[in-house]
Amino acid sequence: MNKTLFLIFIAASLFRCSPKSTVEEKPLAQEQLEYATGFTISQKENYTLVTINTPYKNAESGLRYVLYPRNEAKPVVEADAYIPVPLKSIVCTSTTHIPLLDYLNETDKLVGFPTTDYISSKPMRARIDEGKVIELGIDNALNIEKLIELNPELVMAYTMTSDFGQFNKIQEAGIPVLINAEYLETDPLGRAEWIKLAGLLFGKEEAADSVFTMISKEYKSTLAKVESVETKPTVMSGSMYSDTWYMPGGRNYAGKLLTDAGLNYLWKEDTTTSFLTLSYEVVLEKASKADFWIGASNFKTLAEMKDANERYRYFTPFKTRNVYSYNKRIGAKGGSEFLELGYLRPDFILKDLVKIGHPEVLPNHELFFYFQLPEK
Repeated sequence: MNKTLFLIFIAASLFRCSPKSTVEEKPLAQEQLEYATGFTISQKENYTLVTINTPYKNAESGLRYVLYPRNEAKPVVEADAYIPVPLKSIVCTSTTHIPLLDYLNETDKLVGFPTTDYISSKPMRARIDEGKVIELGIDNALNIEKLIELNPELVMAYTMTSDFGQFNKIQEAGIPVLINAEYLETDPLGRAEWIKLAGLLFGKEEAADSVFTMISKEYKSTLAKVESVETKPTVMSGSMYSDTWYMPGGRNYAGKLLTDAGLNYLWKEDTTTSFLTLSYEVVLEKASKADFWIGASNFKTLAEMKDANERYRYFTPFKTRNVYSYNKRIGAKGGSEFLELGYLRPDFILKDLVKIGHPEVLPNHELFFYFQLPEK
């Protein structure tokens, strides 16, 4: 990524690079995913078909990827890309992809990344320092010439639009591009479940299942501990950019996490899955007396917040110093570990939120991603 700077690609028809097949497909089994809705996995006779249902918001069609054993011939079936597995090398374009490799012990497979300073992972930073991960520009303007020289077996990318221009160029050079649309999942465990896709790519299906099972178990365990709480503190979120306040919608990923943590998110009734764009006055009217302000952008202190916009001081959580940021952990080059690891570890996020709103429920938990903003 960085997906804070959210996010890049042409209609699926332009993305296809292979002739249509006249061979009838014979599905053997469709793997059931528990929470993820953005992709499906179908096991065929001699390959696996992965379908990305919605590669970007409001996409009219999905993308089909054929994963086939690297020591066998490429199947003659219609697809948007053909990927030999297990992969020996990969280029990723979002920091959220990095933990997928780390948790499957495939860190050494990454050979290129745009804006490597964003990466926080210590084992991956060691590879960068050793010159084993090549800088490839920025995610929406990749250095395609350098990428083609690297010749990875796959580029895992993401997009927010139908402009697939640079990815078409990469595919024309014979390098498959797979669109990872994890960011569109609104369920925290749905995003984490995308590790199962990485498991398929690296021949680590069982390991991926084990990682997800562990994360799911931790998340549900914490969820159960707050189901019976009687008092639910009120919460506001977001911050202003120019004259606009960006607030997570009620069905947004962040909104669901706050609700799951036993908190009363003041916009929980909203049905938006993305971010609301609100005026200061609207937020003040609804949230001036909130108990907590969680997710206050990248601010490090209350003084810094006040310098950015002195009107923040009119909110009760600012006055009571109950303002929290998610950037407790910053990588060696300034990357946010929350933005990198948070997609895969929503259980860490949930525990932090419960600790903030219901400290008695998790008395021994130390905040992992979040921290309370000091005065100065």
